Amino acid sequence: MLRTITQTNTQGHDVNLKQLHYLREIVRNDLNISRTAKKLFTAQPGISKQIKLLEDELGAEVFVRRGKQLAALTPFGEQLLEHGNRALDHIDQIEALAADHANPHKGRLKIATTHTQARYALPDCIQQFRQRYPEVELDI
Repeated sequence: MLRTITQTNTQGHDVNLKQLHYLREIVRNDLNISRTAKKLFTAQPGISKQIKLLEDELGAEVFVRRGKQLAALTPFGEQLLEHGNRALDHIDQIEALAADHANPHKGRLKIATTHTQARYALPDCIQQFRQRYPEVELDI
């Protein structure tokens, strides 16, 4: 769940997580804002407006444009995306931490093992674990 958190930095710029999320998703969708809006179940003009606000607030263009089409990230946009991805990843970790704290018996457990152990040693343990912690997702 993406919360709207606004951070005013020392230069007075307001950057919010929604803007960084839109930036990341636009890049993931090959710079296609309409496709991004469809995947995020929101309106294309809303995404465009948030990107324009982001650029205005930071005083730099994030995208190279050809007419109304986005052609590429600017060098600034590439750096912003890198830092934005890290910020969003940290927010995801904070939300996972909060969820784990609220329900310590829910989450995901990843197990790395050999084929032999997975086939012979783990089945009984996994069955007991799943009975005791049904809300924990296991990845083996």
